[in-house]
Amino acid sequence: QVDLVESGGGSVQAGGSLRLSCAASGYTYSSNCMAWFRQAPGKEREGVAVIFSIGSITYYADSVKGRFTISQDNAKNTVYLQMNSLKPEDTAVYYCAAGLVTGWWILPDEYNYWGQGTQVTVSS
Repeated sequence: QVDLVESGGGSVQAGGSLRLSCAASGYTYSSNCMAWFRQAPGKEREGVAVIFSIGSITYYADSVKGRFTISQDNAKNTVYLQMNSLKPEDTAVYYCAAGLVTGWWILPDEYNYWGQGTQVTVSS
């Protein structure tokens, strides 16, 4: 069992920045990566970014490339999502996820563990 707790959400104006944190506890060795997803009202949950434990390899959704950065602090079992140049369309509940991903990282079904979510609201 892996427990994930997100923090750092909030409201910001377009062009601003926020940093989300996800603290993991429990049997974290059962996962090979951690990811951030988001879900806006009326839309499906979508993958934002992922970081793999081995080599810290990262991938991003096209919509956030160049604006968001995912990183990890292994000593703290924490993953971060630095979000810059935020746009109103980034407004969503952001979820942290962990799992033993063997397929396409952007698919929610690849992940076994999810946090409770944190709201990010970007106003124009």
